[in-house]
Amino acid sequence: MEFIEAFVNSFIGTAQWTWKSILFQVPWYNNYFWGLILISIAVWLMEIAFPWRKDQSTFRKDFWLDGFYMFFNFFVFAIVISGVYKVLELLFGKIGITAKSLALIDISSWSLALQLIVFFIVLDFVQWFTHVMLHRFPVLWRFHQVHHSVKEMGFAAHLRYHWMENILYKPLKTFGVMLLGGFEPEQAFIVHFIAIAIGHLNHANIKITYGPLKYVFNNPVMHLYHHSYILPKNSFGVNFGISLSVWDYLFSTNHIPEDSGTIRLGYPGDETMPKGFWRQLFHGFRKSKTD
Repeated sequence: MEFIEAFVNSFIGTAQWTWKSILFQVPWYNNYFWGLILISIAVWLMEIAFPWRKDQSTFRKDFWLDGFYMFFNFFVFAIVISGVYKVLELLFGKIGITAKSLALIDISSWSLALQLIVFFIVLDFVQWFTHVMLHRFPVLWRFHQVHHSVKEMGFAAHLRYHWMENILYKPLKTFGVMLLGGFEPEQAFIVHFIAIAIGHLNHANIKITYGPLKYVFNNPVMHLYHHSYILPKNSFGVNFGISLSVWDYLFSTNHIPEDSGTIRLGYPGDETMPKGFWRQLFHGFRKSKTD
């Protein structure tokens, strides 16, 4: 009964918070709904004003599909799955696994700025590692193919991914945060907004490299070649960075052969990927002929 109640309350609470966000009834600084819209519009306008691939349409191939994916993955699926995560939290708590029990270092006495920087770095490394695993293991790659089915790159491609990736990413990100004792989750919205902006820019039709900072921050040029149809020989992928590129340079998974931006995107066998959202929801649960 306790678990059912926790599931229902979490589901309703997340749905109500999302609705309040739409109605501007939550503080502006953690309103993810309108924050996502504002960031998306800003990056889209940059694409229109300073296009890298000038022959690419403003409403590129699958523009609306990717736009739908943004809201589905960020809000609809978050509501649906929120109760499950709450039940898992209760289950782990009953066997003694809590944030305090896993903490490796207490950062509560550090300045807020330093806490957020450390949180950002730890979270990004966890996501980089997870991203590598999505490419390395065939059973995970089949789900990640949805993201790599993008044939024309634009900001909204950032959040086109299979719902199973939420199942994989969130527990690992939560585990990473639990290693940081004393961190206050309500401050994390700052990092999330920054990560959304960087992710949108990395997928945008804009040519930015950040100069010497390209060795620290991921960028549209670097990430475009992550989506390249043709990869280096004997490679399962390159440029796995999410917000930071430093991990790829440290672990020698970086690869930028040139910067014309006119390469073919996708992966061998992507012609078998279903074109519509509803069929893509079930993609990956069984091997295709091209696997």
